[in-house]
Amino acid sequence: MDQLKNIKGFLIDLDGVLYIDDEPIPGAVEAIAYLKDQGFILRFITNTTTQSIDSIYNKMTSMGFQVLKSEIVTTPTVARDYLRKENISSCYLLTNDEIKPVYQEFAITEHNPQAIVIGDVGDIWDYALMQKLFLMVMEGAQIVALHKGKYWRTKDGLKLDIGAFITGLEYVSGKEAVLIGKPSGTFFRLALFSMGLEPGEAAIIGDDIDNDIGGGKGIGLKGIIVRTGKYLAEKVEAAKIKPDLTIDSIGAIRDLRGN
Repeated sequence: MDQLKNIKGFLIDLDGVLYIDDEPIPGAVEAIAYLKDQGFILRFITNTTTQSIDSIYNKMTSMGFQVLKSEIVTTPTVARDYLRKENISSCYLLTNDEIKPVYQEFAITEHNPQAIVIGDVGDIWDYALMQKLFLMVMEGAQIVALHKGKYWRTKDGLKLDIGAFITGLEYVSGKEAVLIGKPSGTFFRLALFSMGLEPGEAAIIGDDIDNDIGGGKGIGLKGIIVRTGKYLAEKVEAAKIKPDLTIDSIGAIRDLRGN
């Protein structure tokens, strides 16, 4: 199709596009094998902050996906590079234990940290935690959000994501969070740079009209949305962001190439 004629690579979201929980979406494994056989450069991008790159790699390969660790781009490592760039030496980590080793070079403290790094921490959110973070921010800590997702889909249905708490902290403190993950342009540019491609040579495949399609199109990528994962037709139709293509699932990508 004309929309894809100049495309040399794809940035592909994981959860909801390639799999849901621990089950691959039908046709996804074959689609990735096909794209690689055709010579496309791939990056697997995710806002997931509960798993290391090693864990994601092991999960994907156990499902049968052809993937290299170097092809996986996650927000924790991008955030670490941001802290380095800003000469931040101390931080408070509100993250899953598995990714904490990424930040071992920094002083981890609850007492006047320069930054609060916030990721997915499950069900521990409550008033006391929000109050604790609020006081840190009011004392000067920068909010570094690994992502600002609204919700995601599990086998049990939609679940509230950390964006609700990030937005709450911004509202009460009057301070804007530094957003590391999708839809941040920084995140997409880093992935694109690692591919050696210009924005017009790549497309994002995702299930989220805001974080995936909006973030990718914001730096000039083509946007392909799939009707799997968190896709909601009414939300996509109402959005100001318009995907370049809509497909039933990533398995349909082969049909778009005319094979």
